[in-house]
Amino acid sequence: MDQICDDIAAETQALTSVVKDLTEDQWRAPTVAEGWDSHETILHLAATDWICHLTLVNPQLFVDIRTQLSKGETSVHKTVGPEVRALKGRELWEWFLNGRSEMVSALRQTDPKARITWLGPDIGARSLATSRLLETWTHSHDLADGFGVEYPRTNRLRHIAHIGVVTHEFSYINHGLVPPDQPIRVELTGPDGEKWNWGPEDATNKVTSTAYEFCKVITRRVPVADSAVETQGALATEWMEIAQPWIEPPRISDEA
Repeated sequence: MDQICDDIAAETQALTSVVKDLTEDQWRAPTVAEGWDSHETILHLAATDWICHLTLVNPQLFVDIRTQLSKGETSVHKTVGPEVRALKGRELWEWFLNGRSEMVSALRQTDPKARITWLGPDIGARSLATSRLLETWTHSHDLADGFGVEYPRTNRLRHIAHIGVVTHEFSYINHGLVPPDQPIRVELTGPDGEKWNWGPEDATNKVTSTAYEFCKVITRRVPVADSAVETQGALATEWMEIAQPWIEPPRISDEA
């Protein structure tokens, strides 16, 4: 758990390098994610961090919030209150950093194998932490790409790739499909040239890619057809077309 929390902190620092000098006009500038500006992107990260912290320290209140969300009585962004949503960009960023520090501290004190009540099915604490890293990386890229900033490619991608692989079945369920029972081999090359593999070597369906390209596809930022991800076998291709490791509706550049 300490390792993934350290990586969340490192990813937060990488995001800091993107937004630290933004003007208020830039905070309201659109990102490459359709319909999202920079302010709303950080609001989304801040609100989901707040919800994550809540389930760790006050699970009963979290369940109440989740019920309101499921009934459409509120939205993720509204859970933090109008005073937070009204903050200027720099103020919101500071609010996000404070909330993230509290969330990471709570995660560090949580048994990584504990089952945590979450927005979808219960989730392992370490997987919950990994999902916060995945979402941070995804939206950091939305901001960096929008401002033409080069975003670092690090071995933290392995966490994101792993959650993409282990949510293979969920991608089908999320689309109302029955997951296939045939295995898929995933062979990725990390930023430093290290090979990362999942699945049996003799699988007839295979995905081969750099870790970066794979992560861009599974986070719905690049369609597989426009990426450098290579697939072998119909099931591998199908999976890459629908892969999505979160619970929102399956749309390119939508909420992650």
